[in-house]
Amino acid sequence: MNSSEGRLTDKVGLGVLTRVIPRDLVDEVLNTTGKNEQRKRLLPARVVVYYVLALTLFYGDAYEEVLQKLVNGLRFLRSWRSEWTVPTTGAISRARDRLGVEPLKELFTRVAQPIAVVGTPGAWYRNLRVMAIDGVVLDVPDTPENVERFEKSEYGGGTSAFPQVRLVGLAECGTHAMLAAALDSWRVYERALTERLLPHFQPDMLVLADRGFFSYELWKRAASTRAALLWRVKSSVRLPVLDQLSDGSYRSELLPARLKTDLNRGMKRRVPDEVRIPVRVVEYRITNRDSPETVRLLTTLTDHRQYPATQLAALYAERWEFEIGLDEIETHQLAAGRLLRSKKPDLVEQEIWALLLTHYAIRHLMHEAADDVDIDEDRLSFIRSLRVVRRTIVNDADFPP
Repeated sequence: MNSSEGRLTDKVGLGVLTRVIPRDLVDEVLNTTGKNEQRKRLLPARVVVYYVLALTLFYGDAYEEVLQKLVNGLRFLRSWRSEWTVPTTGAISRARDRLGVEPLKELFTRVAQPIAVVGTPGAWYRNLRVMAIDGVVLDVPDTPENVERFEKSEYGGGTSAFPQVRLVGLAECGTHAMLAAALDSWRVYERALTERLLPHFQPDMLVLADRGFFSYELWKRAASTRAALLWRVKSSVRLPVLDQLSDGSYRSELLPARLKTDLNRGMKRRVPDEVRIPVRVVEYRITNRDSPETVRLLTTLTDHRQYPATQLAALYAERWEFEIGLDEIETHQLAAGRLLRSKKPDLVEQEIWALLLTHYAIRHLMHEAADDVDIDEDRLSFIRSLRVVRRTIVNDADFPP
């Protein structure tokens, strides 16, 4: 290989995913985060970024085997440089340490933009982009560092087998693409992580959430973003009927928990207008189960003529699309073990951002494929798409997408 052809590592990409995560963008992020290196290493920073991403696509393979997959297509192209050898596991770990968390986190922020377009099935309600927030807990290796940082969860007098990370994300329902995420120890609950996602709420969004996310303060802050909200609440939340509406829904109001407690105890207190939050409530029963239950939804969409209760009840079911997206990550990308690889806390976070980034990139390609042939993305298989992506990495390497 002559010098004009460049180094082998200059050609490493991520197969077809390189079009979603291009080399120029990776270099820009490395410069922004101060991780681009002047010294020519066996594993340059850009290669380490693609390598960490590849780790999340080949969870059944050892460290060196994943790196061999990245350069396999280059060997086929006769681009292999004889003096370049696959680094050892120790060298790879040190390269990941040098890279750190920020480049992968920043790369996810740059890449993970809304995918759905006008006409994408399940992606819109009226002129609002249908989004959902939900969470998942991931197991990480049982090392002293991970236990100290993330801790093991406690239940019934025992503890979990592994330390655990809690992740909450904001995703498009129509494409399953996660656009923002927050993560921390399992002790940091979903509401606190959702607070970190509020800067990503936009006025053109309708955000769905399950009953575990509701609190007066979080609803107040979420509503202040001017995104429309449709959240389920527990039956224990007291919601006075202020105005019964013709579609079966009713207008109500939210009050701070302490004030509601005082009022329930018969204490006469003036309720300042500024703490009253007007809401609309939609209630319906699910009867096609062994134990029928009543579902109560709160929404900021107060116009019952423009947003009928029956439509909102049907729309809330779209929240399950995000749970499917989380299952794609847990079951298919992480495989049966559902255990991350990294033995250090910073590398755990690095790995999670890479996991989210590759899931987004696969979903982006699935959206393009579905749009090309004008079908619903739900008709495409995520696991088959993942297998196609894996094959392009192993066989194509630097081939154009």
